[in-house]
Amino acid sequence: YQRRVHGTLSECLFFFECFPGLSWPEGKMGKALRRFSKTFKTPRRPFEKERLDRELKLCGEYGLRCKREIWRVQLTLAKMRKTARTLLTLNENDERRIIEGPAILRRCQKYGLLDESRMRLDYVLSLTVPDFMERRLQTVVLKKGLAKSIHHARVLIRQRHIRVGKHIVTVPSFM
Repeated sequence: YQRRVHGTLSECLFFFECFPGLSWPEGKMGKALRRFSKTFKTPRRPFEKERLDRELKLCGEYGLRCKREIWRVQLTLAKMRKTARTLLTLNENDERRIIEGPAILRRCQKYGLLDESRMRLDYVLSLTVPDFMERRLQTVVLKKGLAKSIHHARVLIRQRHIRVGKHIVTVPSFM
């Protein structure tokens, strides 16, 4: 029994390029094709002393495994700030600003970055990396007094001793 394939391989590739949400079916074609975006951005200057010292201090203060965790937060923060900057340049009655503005503010409130009194796009621009780091589960566990140190907090999370709501969370960077 053989499956009939309609069209050539190039026609199939064109079809999947036109519809990015679709992927290859599992089977003879190999693994399914997916679209991934980078989650972190490496620094332009790899050996800048001030940046290296700043990153090392953050790694020690928040008990991070590697500097990639800092770079991931920096990329997220950069994307949020870029969006807020572009929205602030638009008119108050612009459709894009009306839709995306409250969405980015809701996301910041959901992560605990902004409280009710600071729910404006101007405050999104003032967010910093330590603001994000303070909201990580690893830091919250330490601040609540459940762990003796930041490293102990990470171990407790990884060993499935901490739950958020009804779910056991094993990711120290959970927000």
